[in-house]
Amino acid sequence: MALSTLHNVRFAGMASCVPRRVVSNLEDCPPAQRSERERLVRNIGIQTRRLCPDWQCFSDLALVATEKLLQDLQWQREEIDALIVITQSPDYLIPSTAIILQDRLGLPHSTIAFDVNLGCSGYPFGLHLLGSMVSAGGVKKALLLVGDKSGSYDDPLFSDAATATALQFDADAPPMFFDLNSDGSGHKAIFKPVGGHREPFELHHGIPIRAEDGTIDSWPGDLVLDGPAVLSFSTQRIPPAVLRTLEYAAVEKEAIDYFVFHQANRMINETIRKKLALPVEKVPSTLADYGNTSGATLPLTMTARLHETLAAGRHKLLLSGFGIGLSWGTCILDVENAVFPAIIEA
Repeated sequence: MALSTLHNVRFAGMASCVPRRVVSNLEDCPPAQRSERERLVRNIGIQTRRLCPDWQCFSDLALVATEKLLQDLQWQREEIDALIVITQSPDYLIPSTAIILQDRLGLPHSTIAFDVNLGCSGYPFGLHLLGSMVSAGGVKKALLLVGDKSGSYDDPLFSDAATATALQFDADAPPMFFDLNSDGSGHKAIFKPVGGHREPFELHHGIPIRAEDGTIDSWPGDLVLDGPAVLSFSTQRIPPAVLRTLEYAAVEKEAIDYFVFHQANRMINETIRKKLALPVEKVPSTLADYGNTSGATLPLTMTARLHETLAAGRHKLLLSGFGIGLSWGTCILDVENAVFPAIIEA
């Protein structure tokens, strides 16, 4: 297990952006599927989702979120020393989306810019990666952009979003505590087998897989999701990781103001909450309104449910992201008088 502490890093602010298009899992489905969808919504807890139009990329949402964050922070572009993008929805296979956004945002050529390929666990990993650069002292102001364009009209689980987080060097900042883990033996639990070098996309991958009645059931290039494996992994690995991080940080569970978990689905999140005996009011959720937005779920939930609270006073948060990889990360941090604009639609 990778337990570590970062010093000198201030959480300066956060902004989140979602597409304007709202899709209902109940209203926007074929009438024949209504009863099945009602049962599904009861289990996963997702009523509506946000979907990008075809022309809109994750980076377009990230650009809007970052512009708003820089404006509210009153940071100058030439002050930004590093830009890290964590996404599995890049604009292109190459080059990295971070370098494209460095140019679109008008950041100086001296800005360090690169991508990280992580999904649901990406936010804690990104905070640690960027925070390590800030903690070392060479990077004074930096941006972490996290999110994905992972939703589709027919899939009731995933949704689209992008978030921007600002970190700043501050010798007086309280420490951040991390526990980051990976288990590649479970990589096929959440898996997109087609499109990489192991199995390049070919003509036969464009032929749909049909159900017995002739309707399209799926496509060879679709995401493969092993629900039972993900449920088992999430509910068995995350509660011990939370307790381990609390012990490492010497923080009592009661001292945490809010526990923000990756918004996987209602069954997983409620099982984790109950195993940890956490009160509902300390565990904010955005599943019903925004669905599973992959790596963006932690910052999106902070923005949607806590932005006014976190913009005033000091609060201690425990963040836990988990999923594709398999990977999982937990962090404890203090947020004091940070910039937190309301969710932006674009």
